Amino acid sequence: MTSPKRIGPKHIGIVACSAEGAALCYKTICVEGAGLLGAHAHPEVSMHTPSLADYMAHIYRGDWQGVGELMLASADKLAKMGADFLICPDNTIHQALPYVVPRSPLPWLHIAEVAAQHAVERGFRTVGITGTRWLVDSEVYPEKLAARGLKYVRPSAAERDECNRIIMDELVCSTFKPESVVYFQQVIGRMKDQGCDAVVLGCTEIPLIINDANSALPTLDSTRLLARAALRRAVEGTSKPAVAA
Repeated sequence: MTSPKRIGPKHIGIVACSAEGAALCYKTICVEGAGLLGAHAHPEVSMHTPSLADYMAHIYRGDWQGVGELMLASADKLAKMGADFLICPDNTIHQALPYVVPRSPLPWLHIAEVAAQHAVERGFRTVGITGTRWLVDSEVYPEKLAARGLKYVRPSAAERDECNRIIMDELVCSTFKPESVVYFQQVIGRMKDQGCDAVVLGCTEIPLIINDANSALPTLDSTRLLARAALRRAVEGTSKPAVAA
């Protein structure tokens, strides 16, 4: 006997880390869902996050397996809540996915894969990488970009440190300073001078201060791109779209 065909969108599970990035991702799913499903409609969404301090305690030690255990705890809870697949609106902790995926109760979308695919679709060739120091130092984006034949540029060591400070001391705390916007603009401008034709906003909080309107390069907004990929995944195979009242 075949299982009954799903008649509604899949249930999206959000494994959250920092509040601002997770909130932007959640809001994008809920608001832009209407474009696929009708007025006010969006897939079912559940989100879980432990304290950011719990994540940071592992990150400061370079304990990515410990980070993965926190992600798995969220994944297990979201699976019990009925989620069909998972996303994580935090670029940095994607470093732990190799520990997570083999033990996960549900499949994941990878934020860097989504951004890299979008870069290819838009015809970009060399992408600048911004984000926390841990993210920029990692292979999360270089691996996914190189797999699609894309080149990449990382900020200098000093730029990585200052971007990291802005993110961790300001953006994740909902503090948005004009001088921090200017600093990110300067970093992106230098990336343009180094041959980049786009920049990935590789921290889910960066889109709160940087966008196409104030950036020297076209932006790859990892937060919203992930949310839109989740929406597409959620409606795949939906036999009957929701109808607005």
